[in-house]
Amino acid sequence: MISHMVHPVTILRRERTRAITAENPAGAKGAGGTATGPLGPGRKGRAWIDLPQGRAVTLADIAQGPGEVRHLWMTVTDRTEKHPFVLRDLVLRMYWDGEEQPSVEAPLGDFFCNGFAQKARVDSLAMAVMPHGGMNCYLPMPFARSARITLENQHPVDVRHFFFQVDYALFDELPKDALRLHARWRREEMTEIGRDYVLLDGVTGAGHYIGTYMAWSLLERNWYGEGEFKFYIDGDTEHPTICGTGTEDYFGGAWGFVEKDGEPEQEYNSAFLGHPYRSLPSSSVGNSFSDAPIPQHSFYRWHLPDPVCFEKDLRVTVQQIGLAKHGLYERRDDISSVAYWYQTEPHARFPAFPPAPQRWPR
Repeated sequence: MISHMVHPVTILRRERTRAITAENPAGAKGAGGTATGPLGPGRKGRAWIDLPQGRAVTLADIAQGPGEVRHLWMTVTDRTEKHPFVLRDLVLRMYWDGEEQPSVEAPLGDFFCNGFAQKARVDSLAMAVMPHGGMNCYLPMPFARSARITLENQHPVDVRHFFFQVDYALFDELPKDALRLHARWRREEMTEIGRDYVLLDGVTGAGHYIGTYMAWSLLERNWYGEGEFKFYIDGDTEHPTICGTGTEDYFGGAWGFVEKDGEPEQEYNSAFLGHPYRSLPSSSVGNSFSDAPIPQHSFYRWHLPDPVCFEKDLRVTVQQIGLAKHGLYERRDDISSVAYWYQTEPHARFPAFPPAPQRWPR
C-alpha cells in the first residue's frame, strides 16, 4: 500500500479564525467593518488609531483562549516633525495567560528587524517588512487562557495614524507542552574591550532559541565581523557548548559580505538569514547636524529549522573582534539586539527597560 503525504492546509481545522483591528478592537464575530466613516456605515470607518504621548494602548486583549496569534501587521510613521526616532520610541509588549510582566518587550521597529529607527526591506519567513514600512510577523504565539498586546508611546509628542491587525485562531485545546514566545531587546552604546556582548542571559526553564536580530553601529575602523557567537546551555560556565566561527558566518555570509575586495558590503534577504540594512557612506549624507554618520548594519538569523534547545537555562553572547592589516584585534561598537525564543512559563523577570533617550541611535 502506498502512503501519501497530505499538506496540512488540506486537513480540516476545528478552529475559529478572528482578527483585531481598529474597527473591531475585540475581534468579535460579525463585527468587522461596522464603524461609520465619511462614506457611511461599514465604509472604511476607522482604519487607524492615534497613540497619545506617554500612554500605553492595548492593541489586543484576547480572553477566550486557548488560541494562537498567527500574524501581526503594523505600520506607522518613522518620524515626526520634531523627532526622528518613532520606531525606537514605541515599545511593544506581549503578555500571555494573565502575566503581570511581559514575555515580549522591544522597540516596535527592532522587533520587526527595523533597528536604528529606520525602515528597511526585510524578506524572511518570520518577519517581512514591505516598502515604506508594512511590518509583518509570522512567529506563532500560542496561549492557554489569554493574550494581551500593548504599545507604549514614549515619543515626545502624540503619534498619529497607527495601523494594525492581529490575526489569531481560537480552539478547544492547547497541547500541554506548547511553549510561549519571548523576545527581549538590549543595547550597549559602547561594548567593553575583551568582554562579549550579551544578547540574552537570565533565562531559566526549558525551551528553544529561535532568532537573533542585531543593529550594529561601527565605532572603529576596519572589518568588524570576526567575533564568535556562543550559546551557554544548561549549566555551561566558562566555555559554551556551541561556539561559531564568526559574525558574518553566523548570519550566513562569508568574506565580509562582498563579491570582491574593496567593494561595498551587499544587503541581502533570505528565508532565515539576512543583512537588510546598511547606512549610506558619509559622502552621500550630510546636513548641518551630521556630516559623517556612523556606519550602521543590521542582521537577522532565524533558527526555525535549527533551534537551540535548552532544558534548564540559556545564555547567548557574541565577541567584538575585528580584523586589520596587523591581524585580529578586540574592538568596541554600539550594539542593539533582539533575542527571540520559546520557553515554558514562568519566565525570569526582564531587567528594567531603558528610557527612550538611551535607545536612540547616535
